[in-house]
Amino acid sequence: MIRVLMALSFLVFSQAAVSAENSQQEEPAPVPEARVWTTQHELRLGGKTVRYTATAGTMMMRDGEDKPQALFGYTAYVADGANPSTRPLMFAYNGGPGSASIWLHMGILGPQRAVAVDAGFSPNGPFQRVDNAYSIIDEADLVMIDPVGTGFSRTVGEGKGEDFWGVDQDIRSVSDFIVRYVTENGRWASPKYVLGESYGGMRSGGVAWRLLSEHKLALNGVILVSPFMEMATGFVGLGIDLPHVMFLPTYAATAWYHDALAERPEDFGAFMDEVEQFAYREYAPALLLGARLEAAQRKAVIEKLARFTGLGEDYWDKANLRVGEGQFTQELLRDRAETVGRVDSRFKGDSVNLLAEEAFYDPMTTAIGPPFLAAFMDYYRSDLGVETDREYVVSGGLWKDWDWQHEQPDLGGFKLPFPNTLVDLALAMKQNPGMQVLVQQGYFDLATPHLATRYYIDQLEIPAHLRGNVRLELYEAGHMMYIHEPSMARFKEDLAGFVRGSNGGSR
Repeated sequence: MIRVLMALSFLVFSQAAVSAENSQQEEPAPVPEARVWTTQHELRLGGKTVRYTATAGTMMMRDGEDKPQALFGYTAYVADGANPSTRPLMFAYNGGPGSASIWLHMGILGPQRAVAVDAGFSPNGPFQRVDNAYSIIDEADLVMIDPVGTGFSRTVGEGKGEDFWGVDQDIRSVSDFIVRYVTENGRWASPKYVLGESYGGMRSGGVAWRLLSEHKLALNGVILVSPFMEMATGFVGLGIDLPHVMFLPTYAATAWYHDALAERPEDFGAFMDEVEQFAYREYAPALLLGARLEAAQRKAVIEKLARFTGLGEDYWDKANLRVGEGQFTQELLRDRAETVGRVDSRFKGDSVNLLAEEAFYDPMTTAIGPPFLAAFMDYYRSDLGVETDREYVVSGGLWKDWDWQHEQPDLGGFKLPFPNTLVDLALAMKQNPGMQVLVQQGYFDLATPHLATRYYIDQLEIPAHLRGNVRLELYEAGHMMYIHEPSMARFKEDLAGFVRGSNGGSR
């Protein structure tokens, strides 16, 4: 028996030695090269023809030792014949974290737009795209960014996911890409902007500060589309009461839209004002009191919660006055066997399980995802000439591996587990007082509620004389308000006016 064991041990050792020898002889996999495809186009916008060059592909990003770390995917649209010193330059991205820029790209900013049914499901092909009459490329050159792990962007060489997948890692890598693009393309003199949607708002606050403090690059403007900027405000279910206050007016807006209120007010704006005042002045104090809330006061609050949201008094009572958005989207139209959207609560679909506590899916994302991706992939290959067999990662689920710590710049290097880049944005505004901020937000957004967005602005620690640098625009649509065509037109008008008003009129 001992001889058998010795023989087996020798065999295992011999195989391990051979494997080690073979691995030492193997050469590391070659690092793929960055590639770009360049094409010429023109688009009729605002009564004039815009001729532009599109550049799609990847840029090699390197670490401090000049070693390849990642291929950063992007698509740039640059007007032909324009003066690069005066022509505005806008960098744009979506959020997630882990979302590619396809939504902004094919929804509102780029020269082509995916055709999707507003607040409903689109036909299953042939999917269509059209010239985008609301593109921003008549006002500014545009660079759509896909952070590492999204789109066609990926780590290479010695780069690892953890080098990019975190609040601060993401801010650093996107800032480095912007500086690299500006340098390689001779755009240091250009008026410069960043536009971020959803988690892109948290990114933008940090990027605005890092660009200024680390790279001495001052932005003309920051555009926050349906922003998520402070973790403790944006998540229901963490044992924090503030998000419940922030979400309530959007519950009311959703119930109003779907005619789920016992008495539906005609004036939507006045209704929102009433609910917001209740949220701050009655609902928030009731939550704060907890077990000390008197029975009569509790009953009065529950009655108003039911009247404003369409959910029953018994439901609010059993929920202890705290209903999460997943519960709300499932419960609101349960008697109709339907569930409403989270990203855009105007959308609705058939309920999967009428006994479930929370919604099984978001009708908005399943409704617009296929037409957007089909339009983008067709456009990228057919019009921009990009040839690749790689999958375009729309949403990589990176939030599960995300490092949520943030080295808040006013805390001397201390990392907070609950990130808040409003601090970064405020510091950037104070030290770059000419920088303007445009905030665009939809009423029917249960991903980033509009009251939370108002709260961000109200809590921004800037002096009174800088308050005029911040402008808020609200739309009767959802998180991606540009799905709604009237809001799409307003979005472009507001964005174009913001760019024109913050760069000294240079074009």
